[in-house]
Amino acid sequence: MLLGKRVTVILPAYNAAATLRRTYAEIPFDIVDDVILTDDASADDTAILSDGLGIFTLRHPYNRGYGGNQKTCYQAALDRGADIVVMLHPDYQYTPRLVTAMASMIASEQYDVVLASRILGRGALVGGMPLYKYIANRLLTLLENILIGQKLSEYHSGYRAWSRQVIEALPLERCSEDFVFDNQMLVLAVYRDFRIGEISCPTKYFAEASSINFRRSVIYGIGVLQTALAYRLARWKLLISPIFRAPFPGP
Repeated sequence: MLLGKRVTVILPAYNAAATLRRTYAEIPFDIVDDVILTDDASADDTAILSDGLGIFTLRHPYNRGYGGNQKTCYQAALDRGADIVVMLHPDYQYTPRLVTAMASMIASEQYDVVLASRILGRGALVGGMPLYKYIANRLLTLLENILIGQKLSEYHSGYRAWSRQVIEALPLERCSEDFVFDNQMLVLAVYRDFRIGEISCPTKYFAEASSINFRRSVIYGIGVLQTALAYRLARWKLLISPIFRAPFPGP
């Protein structure tokens, strides 16, 4: 535990057998109470390896998609009593060693959400992020900051920490089952006026690390801009899309 808070790491996994062991080995178990992996119908031995490592493992009978995987992870974390949930990709692209710092920013009650940013510092390009993805990240982030009224360094990191209160207050079932889920969840947190902090994070791009192709990246980018525009229209009360429509769950 950390400052009396139960810390859970969730691992949304798809074909992660090659990198899962390395990721798991670096999780700081001095403060982490629980680890949950949801295997999204992988074609490899992800679920078998996860079981063998002693991780609480769930397996989808069919592939639900990146967002659908996270929905299962978050619900399981709440069901198992998490106070702080850190979402970490098991592909070893992000270092698990930042879990303590991210969880501490929430446990200290300074923030409700913490993002591990690849853009703060020089982590992205040094770590091998393709140049076109870096440029797209910066352009999308600029447009989102304008539309959403924030000053985040990036919205697209897959390494995030959330307080229990945030997860319970967001209508995650309304969000996409695909990659834009991450962005929708974060923008919903902004819409509900939760406090968002960032921490600099190195990242690694290598053959086994998961990455979406150019076509999926374009689809994701369109979804991101649609979400930001929907947020602005909802704030102006001109048009309230279903994900921003009351009532919201939680107290």
